[in-house]
Amino acid sequence: MNIEEPPINYARVTPQTARRGLLIVNTGDGKGKSTAAFGLALRAHGRGKTVKIYQFMKVPTARFGEHRVFEQLGIPVEGLGDGFSWKSKDLEHSAQLARDGWQQAKTAILSGEFFLVVLDEITYPLIYGWLPLDDVLATLRARPKDVHVCMTGRRCPPELMALADTVTEMTKIKHAFNAGIPAQRGIED
Repeated sequence: MNIEEPPINYARVTPQTARRGLLIVNTGDGKGKSTAAFGLALRAHGRGKTVKIYQFMKVPTARFGEHRVFEQLGIPVEGLGDGFSWKSKDLEHSAQLARDGWQQAKTAILSGEFFLVVLDEITYPLIYGWLPLDDVLATLRARPKDVHVCMTGRRCPPELMALADTVTEMTKIKHAFNAGIPAQRGIED
């Protein structure tokens, strides 16, 4: 989905509505979708706002760098999956984990308890058909007016991008992995 907007002259922008919760999408094949979402989480937490992060493809026991620092800061992160889908030995089990995880995330979004809810890698269970897109869209539309939601993952469904207030597409120009360089501790994990 290619949405062209004219450049913004920030000196002349006048708000047209009151502040409200935003729906933010980070998508595309480039690196940085989750990292950008985690940056938002840190910014919100730094302002004293309540944040919850759900990771749809990570196992609950994951201990990547972000998990360690979020734990130190008191930002709750919940792994909802069983790892990389292409390594799954039971895709129906993976799908059920995504469905169960979505119910938890949906409850958090609708509760109004959190300023920001991050739905990291949610596009994968959506494009695999594990989650009903209509329910996700309805939940996002019904969320309390001050709840911000940030969603990440490749190949975001166009319906989500159309609903979103801000969509950023990360474009891969080149990646070290394609040159045979393995993932780096502290960069990719």
